[in-house]
Amino acid sequence: MNIAAKAASLLIIFISLIGSSVSQSQPSPSPSPSPVPAARPADVDSIEHIIAALYDVISGPAGPRDWDRFRSLFYQGARLIPTGKNDKGEIGARVLTPDDYVGRAQPMFSKEGFFERSIANKVEHWDRIANVWSTYESRHAKEDANPFARGINSIQLLYDGKRWWVMSVFWQAEDKDHQLPEQYLH
Repeated sequence: MNIAAKAASLLIIFISLIGSSVSQSQPSPSPSPSPVPAARPADVDSIEHIIAALYDVISGPAGPRDWDRFRSLFYQGARLIPTGKNDKGEIGARVLTPDDYVGRAQPMFSKEGFFERSIANKVEHWDRIANVWSTYESRHAKEDANPFARGINSIQLLYDGKRWWVMSVFWQAEDKDHQLPEQYLH
């Protein structure tokens, strides 16, 4: 075999290996999302009620939560996005499905109480869409004098003509370098 033929042969092998590794590195399609459970009508009939239901369903003493009720608030494909600094000080975000959130939160909720409530909401609403800047406080017990965490949820909502849906919840916790601004406390 001459040099040109060997080079062509090696090139074909190289291209097939690259193609193979590229196709193997492609993410596999995510499984079809499970159907959204039916919502309680009183949870989704107004902006105020869906925000209250969102906080209520994740709050409680140590133990399980009503995850079907939680899932019923979210539109198919909705996302929950916590943001903050990692241990290296880099700012980033993690994009979660409602099921991802359940998987991450339930182990903690099984061990300790978690009570989160809104202390102020700024609602911007036009036609079928709304954004709620919801300032929150988190406690391990309802009667705790001080919260262990505070922050702001940016909650995007859609009204489909029948009910309100959560499209996304994007949040940042307060830290010593980033205190909640006065405008979001009332």
